[in-house]
Amino acid sequence: MNRLSCYVRARLQRRLFVWFGVAILLSGVIFSLVTFVFSASSGSGWSQEINRARVFVGGRFADVWDKPEARESLARAVAHDLEVTITLVDSQGQILSAHGKPCHRTSFEAPVVQADRSLGSILICAERTRHIVAFRWFAPLLAAGILLWALSGMVARRLSRPLEDLAQMAVDIGRGKYDSRVRVGRHGHGEVLLLADAMNDMAARIGRQMTDQRELLAAVSHEMRTPLGRIRILTELARDGVNIDKYLDDLDREVVEMDALVGDLLASSRLDFTALSKELVDPVDAARRALERAGLSKDKLVVHGEMRECLADPTLLLRALANLLDNAKKHGGGVLALRLTTQNDEIAFEVEDGGRGLAPGEEKRIFEPFYRRPDEKAREQGSLGLGLSLVSRIAEAHGGRARAENRQEGGARVGIVIPAAPIAEE
Repeated sequence: MNRLSCYVRARLQRRLFVWFGVAILLSGVIFSLVTFVFSASSGSGWSQEINRARVFVGGRFADVWDKPEARESLARAVAHDLEVTITLVDSQGQILSAHGKPCHRTSFEAPVVQADRSLGSILICAERTRHIVAFRWFAPLLAAGILLWALSGMVARRLSRPLEDLAQMAVDIGRGKYDSRVRVGRHGHGEVLLLADAMNDMAARIGRQMTDQRELLAAVSHEMRTPLGRIRILTELARDGVNIDKYLDDLDREVVEMDALVGDLLASSRLDFTALSKELVDPVDAARRALERAGLSKDKLVVHGEMRECLADPTLLLRALANLLDNAKKHGGGVLALRLTTQNDEIAFEVEDGGRGLAPGEEKRIFEPFYRRPDEKAREQGSLGLGLSLVSRIAEAHGGRARAENRQEGGARVGIVIPAAPIAEE
C-alpha cells in the first residue's frame, strides 16, 4: 500500500488521474443514491399501478376462464407480447398451465373473480425483464464513467506535461546544461506559457553570463601573464642595482595596469550579482572626483543647466567615469572635456576627445565586450576591450544607457545617460 501511495504521489499526472477517478466514482454513487431515494418515495404510486394491472388482468381472464381454449390462447398472447411468464392456477391451488420461460420468482399475482366468486389466479413473473432493465440502467452509467475517466487521463496529461518539462529544465540548469529549453507548443496557455517563457529567458541569460565570465577569465588570465612576466624581469634587473629608479617606474606602471584589470573584474562581479548599493549622488562632485583620480584638471568639467542628484552606486559610477576618461586618453587623443547635461529628468555624463573619431558602425560596437580597434596601438597598450563594455553595463544597471557619436569639430563624444533622482514632494 505504501509503494502504491508513493507511486501515485510521485507524479502530478497520476495524482490528477486518481482524483478525477475518485470524483467520477463519487458522482456515480451520489447519482445512484438520489435515484434510489426518489424510487423509494414513489413506491406508493408504483403499488397503485400494480393493483390496476392485477384488476385488468384478472378481469380479462375472468371473461374467458370457463372457456379453456380461449383462456389458454389469451395466456399465450400475454406471455408472448409482454415477454413474461404466465401461470394459471385454479381455485384449489392446482396449476392449470404455464406459458413462457421458467421463472423462479413471481412478480405479482392477479386474482380471477367473477360475481364475488374466486375462479383462480394468474401468476405473472417478469424476473428476466427486471434484470434487463437494471442492466440497461447500469450500462450507460458504467460507460459514461469509463469515458470520463479516460478523458480525465488526457486532461491530466495536458495539464502536467508542461510542468514536468519545466521541472526537467530546472534539473538540467542545475547540472550546467544552460542550453536546455522548454518547448510548450500547443500545450502552452496562460500562466504555464508565461512561466515557460520566463524560464527560457532565465536559462538564456545564465548561459550568456557564464559564457561571458569564461571568456573574461580566459582573456584576463592571458593578459595578466604579460605584466607579471615584465614585473619578474624588472625585479631581476632592479636587483642588479642599475637604473633602479627607471625600473621602479616601470614596475609602478605594470602594477597600475594590473590594478585597472582587477578593478574592472570587481565592478563586473558586482553587476553580475546585482550587488548595487544605490544612494543619492551629486553628479558634479562625482565628475570632479573622477577627473582628480585620472590626474586631469578640474577645468575640463563643463556643466550645462541646473544639476539634480541621481540615485546611483557611487563606486560603479566612478568606475564608469574612470573608464570613459581612460578610453579618451588611450584611444581618443586625450580628454578635451567632461560634459554634464540635464535633459528630461536624465543626467548625461559625456567625455569629449580630440582623436580621429568613430568609424561608421563603431557607435555601438565599441560597447561590445572584447571589441578593440584593428590597430596595433590599442594592443600594445594592453587593452582588453572591456572598459566601455563595463560602462554600458553600469549604465543599464542604473536604468540608463551608453551612447557615442562623432563631434562636428572632430573627435568623439562617448558617455552614459542615467535617470535623475525624483524630486521630493513638499
